[in-house]
Amino acid sequence: MKGISITLRGLSKRFGNVWALRPLDLEIRAGEFMAFLGPSGCGKTTTLLLIAGIYRPTTGEIYFGDRRVDLLPPRERDVGMVFQSYALYPHLTVFENIAFPLRLKGMSHSLIQERVASVASLLGITEILSRRPGQISGGQQQRTAIARALVKEPRVLLLDEPLSNLDAQIRLQARSEIRRLHQELGITTILVTHDQAEALAMADRVAVFRDGRLHQVGTAQELYERPADTFVAAFVGHPPMNLLEGAVEDGFFRAGEVVIPVPESWPRGQGVLGVRPEDLKLGEGVPASARVVEPMGREVLVTAELAPGRVVKVLTNPQVQVMPGSAIRVSFPPEKLYLFGQDGRRIAP
Repeated sequence: MKGISITLRGLSKRFGNVWALRPLDLEIRAGEFMAFLGPSGCGKTTTLLLIAGIYRPTTGEIYFGDRRVDLLPPRERDVGMVFQSYALYPHLTVFENIAFPLRLKGMSHSLIQERVASVASLLGITEILSRRPGQISGGQQQRTAIARALVKEPRVLLLDEPLSNLDAQIRLQARSEIRRLHQELGITTILVTHDQAEALAMADRVAVFRDGRLHQVGTAQELYERPADTFVAAFVGHPPMNLLEGAVEDGFFRAGEVVIPVPESWPRGQGVLGVRPEDLKLGEGVPASARVVEPMGREVLVTAELAPGRVVKVLTNPQVQVMPGSAIRVSFPPEKLYLFGQDGRRIAP
């Protein structure tokens, strides 16, 4: 199996008067693992279903390599898809579920046996081939669904929230398995998820959506270190980036009565200051009150009120003793600060 590049040109989808996806241009490289990330209703699943051929675009074109495919039915697109529900046939065995798309193609019995055995071995489910979906675990059902998608030897694998029905421990294991499969097979893979940890851990690049629009595409590091706007800044990272509205004046950012030193190169005017909780320090700086203290094992999350309505989260180590209600000081390292404009777009750094 080898992957193929995917090109989306002016792709959009409208349902009645509602735009589920605004015109989108996106290049996905051959063999790349791309994640579509965003909250519910942001357009990520709509984009996936357009690529699969389940939806027809309102405008735009889809190319697999040099071949235009948006006018082709799903069966002619060489795509394998795994749904959130897995959609396994309960009355068929695991073997028959995996073999089902090959039987539709009219393949010989011997070739079906060979293909199913190969993909079952790859996914570690050989020993459950004779069982039915109701007799296996959620993790095994998920691997069966992936096996059914892979048995067709597609050049594109589409994963629609495939881990959301698994418990936390199995989800971590499944993440590693899917990433390993991608590295071994080289299939161009697109994962739809609302879980940023899942997207950042598994994908080569992540496309962040909101309200039917693409906000940014980049690696996990690029999204974390250079967010395009306040939405990406707040959506990527846990805990999310702190954002304070105010104005830059003569080397200081003023948010009401809160005054924070900032780089002198920053332009004057209204804007939003951003800083990640892990970059803030306790012990000196802006006076504040510790409103909430949340022990998190290796770290402690402190909710600090700088002034009425001006609150930031500070991620610190357990050795820093902070009591709820105590007076503290919060230091804002200038080299760790971000400036966003009133439109939300990043201005600096």
